[in-house]
This record gives sequence, structure tokens and C-alpha cells, in this order.
Amino acid sequence: MTEAVQPRRGARALIILLLTLAAYTFADLATKEWALDVLSRPSEHRTPVCEPDENGRLSYQHLPLPSRPLVDGVLRATYAENCGAAFSILREAPGWVRALVFGVAAIGATIVLVTMFLRGSGGKLFAAAVPLILSGALGNLADRVRHGFVVDFIQVDPTLFSYPVFNVADIWIAIGWGLLFLDG
Repeated sequence: MTEAVQPRRGARALIILLLTLAAYTFADLATKEWALDVLSRPSEHRTPVCEPDENGRLSYQHLPLPSRPLVDGVLRATYAENCGAAFSILREAPGWVRALVFGVAAIGATIVLVTMFLRGSGGKLFAAAVPLILSGALGNLADRVRHGFVVDFIQVDPTLFSYPVFNVADIWIAIGWGLLFLDG
């Protein structure tokens, strides 16, 4: 019994991947710039980015302004700087460790997902997931390179329940992983 060979995705699929990747990444980075402009102001007392002080505290590079409602009673726009990964994992690790881990993860995910995409792996949900996951990874990596931290600004209203502040890249990644799960 021979196994069916997946047809490779062609130039049209690659163009769609690149266009959606660009659109999702632009949406993420544009919303983060909005958060920096509207929800924060630069700190006058700059400390090293994501480096704990003598008390072990991380100082913000931009000071949060008051939160704003996005969807009354559900979502708020609240400025936060995330030095770590999801749920602040590696938040207090040395900068070079964070750069190495996040850089390798973003580059590795990009290589693996694009290779699988071009080889024709998965179905339509897989193809839809790839630009979502990649744009989320690239958007957060761009923040780390530009700022030294990731800009987060979407908060579930704390009166509903406690959940970490997140951003559009995190939404793209979550949707993408959900699509991968459904495709698998």
C-alpha cells in the first residue's frame, strides 16, 4: 500500500500567505504603536530594559496612563510591558537568554511552518493557521528587537476574572494554534 503524496502548494498560495502575513503583522504592530502613543508616556527615569533593580523589580520604560474601556464591562485597554513570553515566562532571565530563546523559537517556527506549508502539509485550516502564528511570532519578536519588551494592552475586565494583559499577536497565535488543533 503506497501513501498518497501531498501536492505542493503553488505560487498563488505562497502569495496569499505573504499578503495575509503582512496584513496580520501590520495590524499587530499598528495596535501596539497605538498603545504606546495613547496608553503610556515615556518614563523620565530610564533604567536598563527588563533588568531588575537592586530590589528585583523591573521598571517600565513607558509609564501606564489610566486604562480605557474597549468593550464596556468586558475588555479594557491597559498598557503593560512584557519582558517574558506567555504569562511572563522567562521574565527575569538575563537579556541574552531571552533574546536567544525567543529568537530561536521565532526563526525555528517560521522555518518549520513555511516548509510544511510549501510541501502541502495539512488542509485549509493549517494553511489559514500559518500566517496567524507567524505574524504573532514576528510581531512580538519585532517588539523585543525595537523595545526590549513586548507591548501588551488588552485586558479582560478584572471584575469578570483575572487574566494577564495580552496583545493582538497573542490573539493571532491562539487562533492559529486552535486552527492547527482542528486541522490535526
